[in-house]
Amino acid sequence: MNDDVVIEVSNVWKIFGAKPELALKAILDEGLSKAEVLSKFNAVVGVADVSFSVNRGEIFCIMGLSGSGKSTLVRHFNRLLEPTAGRIEIEGTDVMALAPKDLQTFRNRKIGMVFQNFALMPHRSVLDNVAMPLEIREVAKNERMRQAAAILDIVELGAWGSKFAHELSGGMQQRVGLARALAANPDVLLMDEPFSALDPLIRRQLQDEFIRLSIILKKTTIFITHDLDEAVRIGDRIAIMRDGKMVQIGTAEDIVMHPADDYVADFVAGISRLKVVHAHAVMQPIDAHIAKYGPIPADAPRVHESETLSNLINLAIEDSSAILVQDGEIDVGVITRADLLRTVIEGTEVS
Repeated sequence: MNDDVVIEVSNVWKIFGAKPELALKAILDEGLSKAEVLSKFNAVVGVADVSFSVNRGEIFCIMGLSGSGKSTLVRHFNRLLEPTAGRIEIEGTDVMALAPKDLQTFRNRKIGMVFQNFALMPHRSVLDNVAMPLEIREVAKNERMRQAAAILDIVELGAWGSKFAHELSGGMQQRVGLARALAANPDVLLMDEPFSALDPLIRRQLQDEFIRLSIILKKTTIFITHDLDEAVRIGDRIAIMRDGKMVQIGTAEDIVMHPADDYVADFVAGISRLKVVHAHAVMQPIDAHIAKYGPIPADAPRVHESETLSNLINLAIEDSSAILVQDGEIDVGVITRADLLRTVIEGTEVS
């Protein structure tokens, strides 16, 4: 495994039913569809031949509609579910090969999980909830309380350690859940729609909080969501699932600008390109521009190739000149008002 790769998922299948192995064999031999598998074997294909890798410190968002297989998939990383076939490696460890005792240790030391429903212990204080993974690890009480208090400070709940879950708002409870997952200092965070049960304003605040923590802690994260806006805000890369399969994996810009099929195109049709698309995806070759329009003025505005479409439009409002795009100090492309308009129009959902 590449040193930069923390998670490697290879050809994972999950089929629910009495005879999953027979169903899988029929799929591979006969090319049965999901509906045919249900009809012939009374079995449900939850995950279908999924492969991908996640790099160190990356936030990898897996998204799709209800029933797409995203939550089923994430439960394989800590073996809450056993796959029908395939392999998952985390930090070089074959998760499927772990004996029960080793699996328990692996879960406690390598993986932290944040659930949608908070899953706090109502009889424990906030501090005790956060310290629980360290208690399972048999860390001495004073030390685990010290570490738990430090994590609560990071999520800005240091003053609430003596309170109980019912005394906290939903957003605060979810921050406690996040703190508990972080307390054991895991290599990998699994987050299964952690903010979806919250009101929109609180959800956005927690997204901001999570982004802030990610910059500080640099945890490799699998983030499950059905909300494309959330995935775009949070994810370094996004994987879109449908019927148990990975349809497309890429940055938000990749997916919005180059959808793999009509399903993905429909999925991303309502996403604003203003903060997602950057100059390098819009620019045209300089030579081609000069051949068509003539020389570019020496005082033409210049931007970095990572400049957002939103800022490019504002610049074009103020200055009608072509915009030069730079990689470092080298001019690598050019953008006209027509390029900007074309990008915006192509990203507009037409009724």
